[in-house]
Parts: sequence; C-alpha cells; structure tokens
Amino acid sequence: MARIGYLAIMSENPSALADFYTEGFGMTELGQTPDGDVTMTDGCYNITIFRLRPELHELRMEAGLHHIGIAVDNIDQVVTRYLAKYPRGTVVTEAADLQHGEVRIHDPETHPVTLSQKNFSLPPAVSRIPRIAHVALNALEPDAVRDFYMSIFGFRELFEAHKERFKEPTYRNRHVGDGFTNVAIQTFYSAGEDGHEARFGIAHIGFLVPDSKAQAELVVTKGATVASRPARRKQSESRMRDPQQNGADLSQRGWEVDHGKWVKAKAE
Repeated sequence: MARIGYLAIMSENPSALADFYTEGFGMTELGQTPDGDVTMTDGCYNITIFRLRPELHELRMEAGLHHIGIAVDNIDQVVTRYLAKYPRGTVVTEAADLQHGEVRIHDPETHPVTLSQKNFSLPPAVSRIPRIAHVALNALEPDAVRDFYMSIFGFRELFEAHKERFKEPTYRNRHVGDGFTNVAIQTFYSAGEDGHEARFGIAHIGFLVPDSKAQAELVVTKGATVASRPARRKQSESRMRDPQQNGADLSQRGWEVDHGKWVKAKAE
C-alpha cells in the first residue's frame, strides 16, 4: 500500500537545521552530499534538507518545506494511473539515491510528488516517537488535490475528526490518510481564520510527541518558537516554528490516519 515516506526541505543552512532536528526530536542522520544536502530519519520518513542553490532547478526556489514523496509497490503502475487521469501530466526521472526517489510526478496544482519503489533507501522502519504523523497542504482547489491522492495512491478520505466543521456551509478543507500519516488539504485563501497560515503547497507538518508541553520546552531551548493552537484545532496542542521558520504541530492527542484508526502518543 502506498504511504508517505519522504519530506524535502530547502534551506540556506542544512547542517544547522539538521542539528536542530537531531537534538530536538532525536532524528538520526543518514548521510550528506558534497553539495551540502543532509538526509536524516525519524525512523519512518526520509527527511532530506537540500541546500538551496540554482542547480536544483526546482519550480519553486524558496527556502522551506518543499515536497513530499510516496513509497509505492510498483512505480510503473502508479505512473500509468497518473497519465490516464492526467494525460498532460509531467513525469520526471530522479536520481534514485539517498536524497531522491526514482520518479517525480506532479499534483493538479503542479507541486512535485516523488515516488520510490525502494522506500527512499531507508533502513527497516523503527517505531518511535517523536515522528512525523501529519502533513498540511494549502491548495486553491482542495477537492482536486484530494482526488489526486485518492485516485493515484488509494488514500482514504477522512471525516470523523472534523465532522462538526463539515456541517459549516463554507468549510472546504479536505482530509485523507494513508494509514500512517494524516494529510489535511486546506484552502489557501482563508484570510482571518484563526490559526491559518497562507503558504502555498506544504503549509506545515506535524509531530506525534510523547508530551507536547515537555517537547515545546525542549525545542525552545534549541532555538524554536512555540505557540498554543486555537481551541477549535483539536488534533494538536501547539505550533512550533523551527529556527528557520518551518511550521510543525506538536501533538500527543494524535491524528486520524485512516477509517477507524487514530495515532496517539498519550491519552488525554
């Protein structure tokens, strides 16, 4: 079954950001490149921090959370489904090394999604916390992005965590899961909504942590800032900004990741 297993971040100083996540979240470094890219893992994700440079030739060339990757059983089958649904879709071969998947496709709003048939060169998964369990995307058309993840990768649409919000006529956010990670697909233009940040593409990620208060206190000593989440945001207690201003929720309550399945770190 397809599962998110990769996160790419652009940074002016990858080594400093890697140090923050190894010291603050217990991540393990997997390798570095001569160009200054750093790859680490939380036990289940390949998190590669690229040194921002013109040679990357990315569609979006700014620092911050950049794109995700999905581990799949058969890339050829995924690409066939993708091109059948999006005949003008772009498929790009990647390096298939520690820092990349084997093939890249793009969602309906042109954000890259890298694919790997070898689980992004990760060692066997280690069940540990903290770990990434949530990715939030800001989209112009949340329904179109939801349909992409459901039709191409078989993600399931989720309703339980936000069932009260779905009763609101203007609520357009969508939520899908792969059984391991919760993906929130939010409207980009939500000015004035408490807690919303207008960042196109990956808006923020979320860490499942054993104790959100203790985790917040720790990361502040490492250079992060932390603020409480609005009361109506039920699935995390606080929002962290790492020393390079990337946003990440801290949650011991956990997230809905599949039909009838939640991941939690600590009972309320």
